[in-house]
Amino acid sequence: MAVDYIVIVVYLAGMLAMGWWGMRRARSKSEFLVAGRRLGPSLYSGTMAAIVLGGASTIGGVGLGYQYGLSGAWMVFTIGLGLLALSVFFSARIARLKVYTVSEMLDLRYGGGRAGIISGVVMWAYTLMLAVTSTIAYATIFDVLFDMPRTVAIVLGGSIVVAYSTLGGMWSITLTDMVQFVVKTVGVLLLLLPIAVVKAGGFAEMKAQLPTEYFDPLGIGGETIFTYVLIYTFGMLIGQDIWQRVFTARSDRTAKWGGTVAGTYCLAYALAGAVIGTAAKVLYPKLGSPDDAFATIVKDELPVGVRGLVLAAALAAVMSTSSGALIACATVANNDIWSRLRGNSPAGERDEVKGNRALILLMGLAVIATAIAIDNVVEALTVAYNLLVGGLLVPILGGLVWKRGTVYGALASVVAGGLAVVVLMATYGILANEPVYYGLLASLAAYLAVSLVTPATDTAVLAAWRERLAGRSPELASEPVAASQ
Repeated sequence: MAVDYIVIVVYLAGMLAMGWWGMRRARSKSEFLVAGRRLGPSLYSGTMAAIVLGGASTIGGVGLGYQYGLSGAWMVFTIGLGLLALSVFFSARIARLKVYTVSEMLDLRYGGGRAGIISGVVMWAYTLMLAVTSTIAYATIFDVLFDMPRTVAIVLGGSIVVAYSTLGGMWSITLTDMVQFVVKTVGVLLLLLPIAVVKAGGFAEMKAQLPTEYFDPLGIGGETIFTYVLIYTFGMLIGQDIWQRVFTARSDRTAKWGGTVAGTYCLAYALAGAVIGTAAKVLYPKLGSPDDAFATIVKDELPVGVRGLVLAAALAAVMSTSSGALIACATVANNDIWSRLRGNSPAGERDEVKGNRALILLMGLAVIATAIAIDNVVEALTVAYNLLVGGLLVPILGGLVWKRGTVYGALASVVAGGLAVVVLMATYGILANEPVYYGLLASLAAYLAVSLVTPATDTAVLAAWRERLAGRSPELASEPVAASQ
């Protein structure tokens, strides 16, 4: 295991070094929060794929493959579909807005800050819980590596992510995510996938050993697939962590086509995880938990050195999502909540960077503390996505496609959807499907009804919104010029 330890230590040291390097580039608010809005296609595609494919997609995707066979790919598959939909239909418009948060988009579209502050609180809760669930995953990986206690593992992994994110902001995260994308590709797709299939005796032996439903593409169940679409596909369309990456694109063309490449990569990653899990079922048919499949096959079947690289790939998956959620959480906390509470006060670019850096450190400490206190990762993540989709999907997408939507309709939509989700989770249980189903319907009904009976959005607000969507807003003059990557 000594070689494996060296691989992991070198990888973690490299992450910290990139954080230090990124600090030298992050000299303005734009550089710190959205990498100066100048990522080219290769950097954009790699980092976008890195953030959406986290520990749940890697360790959890293999676990679903172990439990359901090839149809276990559907969870990660719907994430890829959501990223494709975002990239093809919405990313160009989002990139041209030149904002920092989803709530700022709502302010621009509906006028004023009434919709923005409520949506900011909901989005902050979502990004916080997303960062927490990613941070908890360090316990699994470091347990395999070092037999480390849960709390120590969370503190160690979380501290590294907080350190490089605080130092360089989005530039550090972009650089580390690109490395993490390469490590995941090599470790999971090029090494673990073929080795797992060969160890299981090939596809013919896998089919002979397992029930036929393991190879049924719909074996996981239609209702489960529909729920994945509602939660993950729609969640990809509106999450601050995803939008903040769209804001880093140097052009709307980069956002569209770079995101399409990343979404397609996610589809391949989904199938790979399911195949690895299916192979693990042949090799270890009686594991205590499906989520143990990844760690078990890595520990028992991979040679020295390769094992370290694949575990580094798992760490890369967790860190990319964790850092993306952390900077999103801090950006929302600073731009949408704290700045509104304190009122507009003049601040220089250096002060803006210091303020955002302090918020990342503060949110990072809160994430680590919450991760130590929470045991049930699935429930925490479900609460986050239910609130996100049930409360914010309708007013965000409605604002992009329906000009008759009003600020009162948006407010009613957020409140109705959010309350419905909370009440139904208390009634049916957190993991039930009903909260997101009926919460989304309540949000849509409130948005349509209230928008139609309240005055239309002021024509001046809509005119400014259209100018912003077209990329002709005068505020864009202060943005840095795009540079090739």
